[in-house]
Amino acid sequence: MMERVTAVHVIVTTVADYPTRREPHRQAHIEHLLRLRALRRFVGGGPAPDGRTAELFYRVERPEEVDRRITEDPYHRGGVWAGYAHRLFTEFVEPWDEAPPVVLDGSRRLTVVEGPVADPDLARFALIELRGQGRLVFGGTFSGGETLAVLRASDPAEGLAWLGETGLWTSTGLQARPLLHVL
Repeated sequence: MMERVTAVHVIVTTVADYPTRREPHRQAHIEHLLRLRALRRFVGGGPAPDGRTAELFYRVERPEEVDRRITEDPYHRGGVWAGYAHRLFTEFVEPWDEAPPVVLDGSRRLTVVEGPVADPDLARFALIELRGQGRLVFGGTFSGGETLAVLRASDPAEGLAWLGETGLWTSTGLQARPLLHVL
């Protein structure tokens, strides 16, 4: 029997001295996420360019696993993270490349675009099409018609335009932000 796995979006806020505080824990944090990825429990993520937040995408069998995923992380245990919030995807478009190399120098810039969509079912197909075009890394829908797409656009305006071109999203309802894709 196949296990039922749910994808989760976690946004973490970091402490004010994040660049300094993370250093003693950075290697252990990356190794921890790589172990989870090998178990298909981690999808990907990275920090915002300013380091104030990080976005992580996990897979869980049960929603109550989310807290454990965060609290067992070396960054959490080391006091690098100040807090977090999470949302469960109702539909998730998986990445084609499940094991991209680790990039720590900030050179792999992506854009996270999120906002409402009138038809979540059609949005899933549009996200799959964007993945096929090489534009979507992964993404999905949340309850209530909200969507989130991690896009291969280094410029947030370009990511907004890609979703707008589908005709399912209006750029006025969307928000975009940069993300440094570490793994």
